[in-house]
Amino acid sequence: MKLHFKFKFLIKNILKGLLWMAILAVLYLLAKEFIVDENKEFWLKRFYSQPLIIYGVYVGSEVFFGLFPPEFFMIWAYYKGDLWHYVLNLGFFAGVSYGAGYIAFLVGRYLQRVVLFRYLGRKFFSKYWPLFRKYGAFLIVASALTPLPWSAISMLVGTTDYPMKRYLNFALFRILRYVIYGYIIYQSHQFG
Repeated sequence: MKLHFKFKFLIKNILKGLLWMAILAVLYLLAKEFIVDENKEFWLKRFYSQPLIIYGVYVGSEVFFGLFPPEFFMIWAYYKGDLWHYVLNLGFFAGVSYGAGYIAFLVGRYLQRVVLFRYLGRKFFSKYWPLFRKYGAFLIVASALTPLPWSAISMLVGTTDYPMKRYLNFALFRILRYVIYGYIIYQSHQFG
């Protein structure tokens, strides 16, 4: 397959990611306007006074296939403190996400040897097997940068005997996602 089609796949998914972020932004603004601003004391007490619960929910979400979009946690981090707290939180979030992908990759490596998983894995990953065969590393990069399921694709890649060092290098794009999205969220709140 020509490189052109692989880049087209990557760009298409990045645009989907930006659209997803725009939808989240609109939902966030609506919720902030009509729900949070109406009862600030309740929300501040509920979410900002117990950061360990938020961190726990985030770690669980990243380990279990991204149940919640990380952008919600970035917004929470923005309101939690000053710029340095925000940057430290983004670093924590990015590290956890990168680590969760690596753990999923290792789980995929282990499960590839389990006969039952070979059967179940074909069913579970049926949507992503053809994409991985067709796009390879571009699927890793696309899932790192966009709302594609990062942990699930990392696990899939682990089941394919993909070289670990190459996976870890391409997985670094996950950190880039946090830098870009974190910057966008920070800048959008500066004028809001």
